Amino acid sequence: MYHYDNLIFMKIMNILAIAGIFVSTGVLGQAEPVKMSESGICHAPNTTYYKQTKHFTAYPTLKDCLNAGGRMPKK
Repeated sequence: MYHYDNLIFMKIMNILAIAGIFVSTGVLGQAEPVKMSESGICHAPNTTYYKQTKHFTAYPTLKDCLNAGGRMPKK
């Protein structure tokens, strides 16, 4: 029984170590930020102009961007 418990413990420790590596390298870290352009438009990831927006202020969520005075795109 002791050997079996030790194996389970080691598997759990391995999983936690791998998860820690993913988080620390950004693989499982924070998602891409919402970008508020200089004209005040909030661009969420996977929207039409997200990648084209180069001069922006980053926000963790769309709600934060809107609360900071940003607005949704017209289209």
